[in-house]
Amino acid sequence: MHNLQMTKLSVNINKIATLRNSRGGNVPDLLKAAKDIQSFGAEGITIHPRPDERHIKYKDAYDLQPIVYTEYNIEGNPIQQFMDLVLRIKPTQVTLVPDGDDVLTSNAGWDTVKNKEFLTEVITEFKRNGIRTSIFVDPVLEMIEGAKATGTDRIELYTESFAHQYSLGNEDGIKPYTESAILANELGLGINAGHDLSLDNVKFFKENIPNLLEVSIGHALISESLYLGLDNVINMYLDRLSNR
Repeated sequence: MHNLQMTKLSVNINKIATLRNSRGGNVPDLLKAAKDIQSFGAEGITIHPRPDERHIKYKDAYDLQPIVYTEYNIEGNPIQQFMDLVLRIKPTQVTLVPDGDDVLTSNAGWDTVKNKEFLTEVITEFKRNGIRTSIFVDPVLEMIEGAKATGTDRIELYTESFAHQYSLGNEDGIKPYTESAILANELGLGINAGHDLSLDNVKFFKENIPNLLEVSIGHALISESLYLGLDNVINMYLDRLSNR
């Protein structure tokens, strides 16, 4: 399947904040890292502040606002504190993720059918404020249809299952994602993707997802950069996401 859509790379900088927080100072400098990541060619910056502020702090979200001149994507569970933050900052995009306070990392997409009323209310508020909305979903057709019913602009496909299957050599793990993307395209939903995408699997993923607009990558990209360097790794991703 040939994907003619240009796919943007948004770099999730949570792990840079985790490293900084582990020593209590300002090394590495999160704001400088965000500037550099953009200058190296990344087309967006993603953050996911959690209530316990274990990586990105709420203050970081505000401090980044004048720094991010590409696309600013703020992810999180739309509790009141998170909604207030997003409505004040007005980033390019808000990505709604149903993670509880006790999870280490995002581990499931929304049940867009059960949560239709709640999601519709939240999305309406964000869109009224000119913020593009995206919902984190599993590659399940019913959940894609449910997402459409909420009025969201985009979905973000939760790619952990694909990444795991691909690492085992099972390329068929892409099938539910391709089917979900085809349906999303038919419904007029934009498609983002993220979670466990890496230099190893992102090219194959992009090639099989028609009209993939954006990938958000953090943990793998920062880990790969320990060996290969941040500038180099960002450009390796851009190469894999290009239409060549």
